[in-house]
Amino acid sequence: MPKTEKEHREDICEIGRLVYQKGWVAANDGNITIRLDQDRILATPTGVSKGMMHPDDLIIVDMQGNKISGRKERTSEIAMHTTVYGLRPDIRSVVHAHPPVSTGFAAAGRPLNLALLPEVIIGLGCVPLAAYGLPGTPALTEPMLPLIPKYDAIMMGNHGSVCYGEDVYKAFFRMETLEHFARISLVAELLGGPNVLPRMEVDKLLDSRTRYGVKSRSGGEPGCPVVAEDLSGSGTPGDEKFVVTRAELIALVDEAVRARTSA
Repeated sequence: MPKTEKEHREDICEIGRLVYQKGWVAANDGNITIRLDQDRILATPTGVSKGMMHPDDLIIVDMQGNKISGRKERTSEIAMHTTVYGLRPDIRSVVHAHPPVSTGFAAAGRPLNLALLPEVIIGLGCVPLAAYGLPGTPALTEPMLPLIPKYDAIMMGNHGSVCYGEDVYKAFFRMETLEHFARISLVAELLGGPNVLPRMEVDKLLDSRTRYGVKSRSGGEPGCPVVAEDLSGSGTPGDEKFVVTRAELIALVDEAVRARTSA
């Protein structure tokens, strides 16, 4: 049985509290929407903490982002939500926030595209990085246009991330997976570098999606996820990697210094 508008309002407030409690937003950051029908979107307003919302604070906008009803004003980023709904008729909810670790990767220009965790490969494929665009302008959504049809989670350069799903809880869980993946990726880098899965294992994981009931759009785009062979150069001449011990490296440096001195 479809949920009522009252229930959708309560769901958005609950997700807002979770997003705030997890530290994915500060002050009045972030925005959450649910598509009520073909013409109306229920949205969080601007200037309200996502952890302190009341169901009556939410507003309703049309598919162009124009406010239909509500006592508060719309967010300047509503076009990001309407763009997702326009390109993805299967999507019913969008969540935008600034989770610290994944946003740190985005600010460093680093997509979360390595094939590291089976759960992420099955659920999201990988998470691409859209170039920076000025918030509140068409420039924000332009870099996202080719990515929205293919992925269910996108990192936004120097901004945050946006995730979407068939309902607001699935959108939230995708962002939770994204931030968890970012934290694990960071730890792996601090411990000497991630151990990326080979293409054969990634293909097995992608093929297993139907078994897990996953309908993610990403089916292993070229370079997303990045597999071990991509990093090793796939055998391309000149891309071979060599491993040397510390003692061997010192010996090589000493030999180079002596050769330069004798010359």
